[in-house]
Amino acid sequence: MQNKFKHLLSDKLVKNIGWLTASQIFRRVIRIAIVVVLGRAFSTEEYGLMAILFAITDFANVFIQKGGVAPKIIQASEEEIKYLPDTAYWTNWILCLSIFILQCLLAFPIAFFYDNQNLALPIMIMGAIYLFNPFYAIQDALLRRENKLKVGAIATALSSFVSQTLIVVLALMGMGIWSIVSALLIAQICWLVVYRKNHSWRPSGKITLKGWEDIFHFSKYPLGIEMLNYLRSNIDYLLIGRFFSVDQLGLYFFAFNAGLGLSLTAINMVSNSVFPYLCEARDSLTSLKKSYKRSLKICAGIIFPLVILQSSLAPIYVPIVFSAKWAPAIPVLILICLSALPRPFALVAEQLLLTVDRGGDGLKWNIFFTTAFTAAILVAAQFNTFIVAATVLVLHLLLLPVFTLLASKSVFSGRGAFSPS
Repeated sequence: MQNKFKHLLSDKLVKNIGWLTASQIFRRVIRIAIVVVLGRAFSTEEYGLMAILFAITDFANVFIQKGGVAPKIIQASEEEIKYLPDTAYWTNWILCLSIFILQCLLAFPIAFFYDNQNLALPIMIMGAIYLFNPFYAIQDALLRRENKLKVGAIATALSSFVSQTLIVVLALMGMGIWSIVSALLIAQICWLVVYRKNHSWRPSGKITLKGWEDIFHFSKYPLGIEMLNYLRSNIDYLLIGRFFSVDQLGLYFFAFNAGLGLSLTAINMVSNSVFPYLCEARDSLTSLKKSYKRSLKICAGIIFPLVILQSSLAPIYVPIVFSAKWAPAIPVLILICLSALPRPFALVAEQLLLTVDRGGDGLKWNIFFTTAFTAAILVAAQFNTFIVAATVLVLHLLLLPVFTLLASKSVFSGRGAFSPS
């Protein structure tokens, strides 16, 4: 038993998840304080504005962080890694500048869509966050390639402490939505300092785009998947804000942030750990299968207890911690929280397909799932926010296990590509 325990502690995936768990627990403790402060300091309308602002920023981050240069660098061969970082650096600059300009151009149309001109300037200023990314993105990707996720954990914890502390201070000073904009911009310095201090890579100074096609062709699949994930994660916000009111959106977003936020943090932590872990075993199908099964077991051990505990205690802690004004959000919070149960398994299955260069299969599934999800939410949005949340839960419980099973059998049985239909 003792040897088994020592072996467990020496496992790379367990170590990586351990470091990320520690950072995310630290981050979540601070975040809880933030949600408490904002729950008391913000009106439901301000919560609604915050939801729209985060939805826009998260969409841009899909291109930069999930579908950008990092996935190919992590998966690249030893020959490719000699030149790809320089190419990725300049490609990332083109990407980040383009997204910044696009967000500025769209700021006023978005504000007009929601009939709230207070949104335009915050949307434009938040776009400046993307201009920090090229200064540390390659170091981040190389560290993840080397399975040194400890550095990312430190960067996450430090950035969270700085940003969340500033949010509290500025919100209590009455800055409203600007407290979030200002804090997130300043916190980017933490990522920059930590990653550049812990990896020696620097751009050669010569502008090169050699091998950009390799980055594009590999990254288009995780990018497509993440874009669809983003749409599914935000379509309920967008429709509630449009069909109901910003106040109702505020209640719904509070339920999401106070409920699913903790579970999604844990799920994202697993995601960041699993891909490099599976890539190490990709040369042997037997080793890959063992690593995949281990990843699923660890996911279940982390996510299931967390979700069940949080959803069952919601009626108790929400009125006490956040104040009674958020009590109407409790039923929605519970349903959304329970929808997290099958998510990590589908996410690990997506990483498996990406590891064996089958990202196209994951993209096909996500197109099918997103189409079904969007159609169902459009119908549910004609009723009320509880029906929307119930629809989110049912769709995740029914469809994600099917995808996980199909992906596993497709890779390990040698049957080739699968079809969700």
